Amino acid sequence: MAVTVAAAAAMVGALAPAAAADPLPGGLGPCLGDSCPPDVRPDPNNMPVTYHDSNINIYVGGDYLVREAAAEAEGKIVTLGRFDMDKRAGASQIYNVGVVGVGSRVPPPNGSDYLTVGGDLSVASGERLLAEEGANQGVVRHAQDRSGTVTPDPVHDTGAAAPYTALRDQLTAASHCYAYDDNEDHRRPATGTVQNSGAETVFTGDKTSALQVFAVDADLATGAGGQQGIVFNGVPDGATVLVNVYGSTRNISTYMGSLPQSGLRERLMWNFPDATEVGLKGTGQFQGSVLIGQQSSVATLAMSGTNGRFYTAGSLTHTSEGESGGQELHAYPFDGDLPDCGEQPSPTPTPTDSPTPTPTDSPTPTDSPTPTTAPSDSPGPTPSESTPGPRPTPTHSWPPRPPHPGGELPNTGSRGGEWVIGGIAAVLLVAGSAATLMARRMRRRG
Repeated sequence: MAVTVAAAAAMVGALAPAAAADPLPGGLGPCLGDSCPPDVRPDPNNMPVTYHDSNINIYVGGDYLVREAAAEAEGKIVTLGRFDMDKRAGASQIYNVGVVGVGSRVPPPNGSDYLTVGGDLSVASGERLLAEEGANQGVVRHAQDRSGTVTPDPVHDTGAAAPYTALRDQLTAASHCYAYDDNEDHRRPATGTVQNSGAETVFTGDKTSALQVFAVDADLATGAGGQQGIVFNGVPDGATVLVNVYGSTRNISTYMGSLPQSGLRERLMWNFPDATEVGLKGTGQFQGSVLIGQQSSVATLAMSGTNGRFYTAGSLTHTSEGESGGQELHAYPFDGDLPDCGEQPSPTPTPTDSPTPTPTDSPTPTDSPTPTTAPSDSPGPTPSESTPGPRPTPTHSWPPRPPHPGGELPNTGSRGGEWVIGGIAAVLLVAGSAATLMARRMRRRG
């Protein structure tokens, strides 16, 4: 992992480079904070909350919509666009964020931001958005208008999403780089094979590579679009698995359950570099993290459960199918070593949460009217929910990265809390978790 030599790095300790790999942009991926759990977390459960994670679990560059009977989203959530909750009648009228009943049971720290909204925050009449469970409670922070019931009372902050806007372009660039290794259209070579038999798709690795790369050019579903199993073979212990799913429209339908390989979930990345429409459905517990690179994309998530980071530069609709309900996103870290993508934009840190003002009795904030012109850091036009309209054909043309004297790459790092993010305040945020994170890495890699 490349480590930038900078004055700020001294505050998190001297770290030696170990391999030609990079973390996700902005320090995304690993658990952050001084109360992270062991490297391999148990499957979704309802055990007491013991650990906490300050890193972003769900990032949405566009709008975040909650529909039908979707139930919960665990971990720290950021959406640059609007958050709009309007579930179907007869389903539970509650949506939980931050901490959930059944999941990894690793929420953000108490009192920190559970949900950050860059646009309007809307909860339909008769429904409730909850950022609390028992003694665990967080903050819902929104930049523009608010309507509906949110508990605890949300905080209006016109700059709420500003620290996170740069991540959108960074994730788009990273998604492309992981799938195309020449900055243009040359696909990153696969190290393993993919075989779809209808009943299941089997990913077979080469048993030796530290980075197992698979290329998928079709939907992961039966011939009729039904559910199938997903199996990984030939993946050596400790390897990172990168599944590049190519194509402008892609669907996964699975009854996938737990992975037999211990720790693989935390090193598995599903990357959609091209897709403007992504459908994820099925009754399974989908394992691994998801990265969707196209900013014009709409992801429709109707799986019973996802277990890993969920990062999209586009929009997300969390929903359900038919009469099903209880769909959840669970917070599990990504600890894999991804390809070295060279220079990336300066990473955006997870900021220290602003103090939460004492809530007032008034259910509606008395903030100044929202200007009719969107702020300069707006994530762009709001996609239509029912008729998205034509979307641009994905492109893979990216400007070449300039060379750097001496071959060093500025503003890169060696995962999560060790990312050199510049600025004393940002370094202090990750300093507390760096030693713990690296100690675990060294033990695991030793």
